[in-house]
Amino acid sequence: RTVPGLYEILSGAKSVSSLRPIQIQDLLRREPIETNPAQVASLVTGRTVMVTGAGGSIGSELCRQLAQLNPAMIVAVGRGENSLFELLEELRTSYPNVPVQPAIVDVRDDVRIRAIFESTRPYSVFHAAAHKHVPLMEASVDEAILNNVLGTRNIAEFSGEFDVEHLVLISTDKAVRPTSIMGATKRIAEGTLCSVAERTRKPYVSVRFGNVLGSRGSVV
Repeated sequence: RTVPGLYEILSGAKSVSSLRPIQIQDLLRREPIETNPAQVASLVTGRTVMVTGAGGSIGSELCRQLAQLNPAMIVAVGRGENSLFELLEELRTSYPNVPVQPAIVDVRDDVRIRAIFESTRPYSVFHAAAHKHVPLMEASVDEAILNNVLGTRNIAEFSGEFDVEHLVLISTDKAVRPTSIMGATKRIAEGTLCSVAERTRKPYVSVRFGNVLGSRGSVV
């Protein structure tokens, strides 16, 4: 439980008895930033949207947020059948009017990924599929490269080929002057996305997340 600060007690703003369970937001040490959904609506509403890594912490939350904006369809790409199944059940219950097309596929499989792009023709793509655990990737360099670099190359190249209007790569702050294999692979992935964006003149972007509160495997 958390107790009020001493200055709050002395000022009379709160009493010593104001105990409450700790919430995850307490660890943020700042006010949460609220996203304005209206600014994102033009990328989503009435459009087909693809999310890779849809069964993961970030990918599944993206699907929940996107479902609120009434997309024509969400293409949920992932390779973990259990996590994808749970997401589908949740979305069907919470957003029954939003069509969700699951695709159990590895982003490294260029043949299958290309076929999904060809059949669904997404307007926007959110690429969250990645290996993220720093110590594990130090011990699995080849896997980090295959998933984070080759997988991103496939998504970026096919986005360009099939005229995807918006592509967002979920990257990491560890890509800044990387000192780890995971960070280095994500930095290369950002460069791959940049090269496709420059060639196609499309507004493709990378966003760098820090440690995500409450994500699977996080310290919390």
